[in-house]
Amino acid sequence: MDFSYWEHKTWLHNVDFTIVGSGIVGLNCALYLKERFPKSKIIVLEKGILPQGASTKNAGFACFGSISEILSDLKSHTEEEVVALVKKRLDGINLLRKNLGDAVIGYQNFGGYELFTQRNTGLYHNCQENINKINTLLKPIFKEEPFKVQNNIFGFKNTQKNYITHRYESQIDTGRMMNALLQKTQSKGILILNNVNVEGFTTINKSVTVKTNMFTLNTQKLLIATNGFAAQLLKEKIRPARAQVLITRPIKNLHIKGTFHLDEGYYYFRNIDSRILLGGGRNLDFKTEETTNFGQTALIQNQLEKMLREIILPNISFEIEQRWSGIMGVGKQKKPIVKEVDNNIYCGVRLGGMGIAIGSLVGKQLADLVE
Repeated sequence: MDFSYWEHKTWLHNVDFTIVGSGIVGLNCALYLKERFPKSKIIVLEKGILPQGASTKNAGFACFGSISEILSDLKSHTEEEVVALVKKRLDGINLLRKNLGDAVIGYQNFGGYELFTQRNTGLYHNCQENINKINTLLKPIFKEEPFKVQNNIFGFKNTQKNYITHRYESQIDTGRMMNALLQKTQSKGILILNNVNVEGFTTINKSVTVKTNMFTLNTQKLLIATNGFAAQLLKEKIRPARAQVLITRPIKNLHIKGTFHLDEGYYYFRNIDSRILLGGGRNLDFKTEETTNFGQTALIQNQLEKMLREIILPNISFEIEQRWSGIMGVGKQKKPIVKEVDNNIYCGVRLGGMGIAIGSLVGKQLADLVE
């Protein structure tokens, strides 16, 4: 673009910190950098009109991992690693609540419920048999045993007779959370430029040259917080994972309240504004869902609607009002990647579908890397 002297001087000159991505990690990183370096000039570059990726497209779960998910994690992580992951999620949620306040983010502690379908008898019994083991493992973090067995109080069909409930799992309003973060960031004098796609960067002496689709700028430090899109800029062990979601129109006298998980966390749903929000299903076609393209597939959307009819809302009429997708960043390990990748270039990525839980903490850790 043809920028004026004023535009260049005001927005693109003498930049101390440039952050790529205006999601929960990027904005928290910007806020903590401003706290550490009050006189610094900070720019956040966002390729979308609104934050892309998953920060404004998720289900709004403040969660720590269902019992089947934790048991699955123990197959690829040590007990110490799993405990550290859960503690990081608790610390991150507490940091989010402290920074923005429960009322602002719509925080409500209704508990989290894991359902088991009738065909998942083996998984159901395995979780039942290991509940004491997992409670013992996690009690030092929560100060109480987090999991308990509970009857099917919401009348779901084609499921095992009991849930396994996590008493501390909660809901938040994702839109309100991100809007509050955006307002707080801008109130600190941090510049957010939308519709700017970073195409590459080069380290030159003690600074970094950033090339975008709109302009090229020089910055003292570059911090990448693009999570599911990070592989487009970085050579890290991270891959994108699309999550498809739908939401119903309001349902009269909806009595379902809480956050709910099925199939080791591959499906999830909740109540919101007298509606059911339901997402997941990428385990039906991992290869297709390993993409940075937004959109839906008939395979997954049909399965989500089938679950609404047969499990979640049996004998209740409903209509689908909206469908969307978000892009997560995942890998073989669930520990996020927070590190310096080159001189004056840093990243905080691979949140593993736990952006709400750990995004605030990862943003802070990313800012803390800068010297």
